[in-house]
Amino acid sequence: MKNPFEYGGIVSGKAFCNRKREIADLLRSAENNEKLLIFSERRMGKTSLVQVTLEKLAKKQYVTAYIDLWPTDGEASFITTTAKSIIESMSTTTEKLLSTAKKFFSRLVPNLTVDDDGKPMIVFGVNKHIGAKPALEEVLNAPAKIAAKSRRKVVVVFDEFQQILEYGSDSVERRLRSIIQKHANVSYFFLGSRKHLLQKLFLDKSRPLYRMAGHYPLRIIEEKYWLPFIRKRFLDAEKRITDEQISSVCRLTQGHPFYTQHLCHALWELCEVDNEVSGDLIEAAVQLLLDRENYAYSTLWETITLNQRRFLIGLAEATIEVKPFGSDFIQRYQLRSASNVQRSAESLLERDVIDFDNGSYIVADRFFRIWIQRMQIIKEIPLT
Repeated sequence: MKNPFEYGGIVSGKAFCNRKREIADLLRSAENNEKLLIFSERRMGKTSLVQVTLEKLAKKQYVTAYIDLWPTDGEASFITTTAKSIIESMSTTTEKLLSTAKKFFSRLVPNLTVDDDGKPMIVFGVNKHIGAKPALEEVLNAPAKIAAKSRRKVVVVFDEFQQILEYGSDSVERRLRSIIQKHANVSYFFLGSRKHLLQKLFLDKSRPLYRMAGHYPLRIIEEKYWLPFIRKRFLDAEKRITDEQISSVCRLTQGHPFYTQHLCHALWELCEVDNEVSGDLIEAAVQLLLDRENYAYSTLWETITLNQRRFLIGLAEATIEVKPFGSDFIQRYQLRSASNVQRSAESLLERDVIDFDNGSYIVADRFFRIWIQRMQIIKEIPLT
């Protein structure tokens, strides 16, 4: 039997846990032609959530375009990547790919090729005689034109949207705001994990996209939803796990989807058919995952400063929301001053080692948090 717990990629179908309220919210946003910024910690399942939502939209009523901006590095690649995703969302056959591309993108040069699986794929080039600005406007106007011609609503998803900060100028941001704010029957979902960069894009008054989209933070999955999800998948394989053991798993992973699925994946493999998960088996699964990551975690630990280590130890030890700028935290972990804490936090945040969520700092990688606790690193740094 295939392991029912999936992690590390797009999770869908029976492997997707709950998110019923979030799916309903996004469906409503699509219906209302809203612009929404969907953000969270890394690996929280934003892309999976949006993909599941898009699958629920009736094809006769909606056109959906998913655009991954992670590979883009400037205005030209933004144009060609966006155009390719829009065209492929509308066409399935080779002939339709080319004809649709020529219909909507006269300022781009389309070429038909095949991907690694032999499937037809369209790629675009920017016409050097026309320039990037007209091509950018044409691409950004395409969703509204598609909505008008097809008499369907259009949903455009920009994933890893913070990547546009790497472009070297704000021309894409400026044209994006100018054009899409006029669109009817088009909704936009902006996804991203690096929240401090997304805040720079949407909350900085000096940026073109200031307050352009409503904010939709994606949180952890509550234990009450994990309980039936995990229990059923063990029972389906004639394995047993009690609610108390599931609660133990959720405490270790803090309900984070990636780490919960990952730990359950390992636990499911270790549990034999007709057996029940025990505390010792959970410990063995955790240790297995820590052993696999030990080199990476050790290497990371060696690259950070003493103050940053102390700060991380404090976060890893915490069982409730941390107040790292309070005198108790500063004294306990020998951080000397609030300014030292601030510098450590900013550096670790920039490296995605920690995250700032719901008013508190947390160790982003839940297994790294456990590693800090299990390796008894506190003994390396005498604390008062």
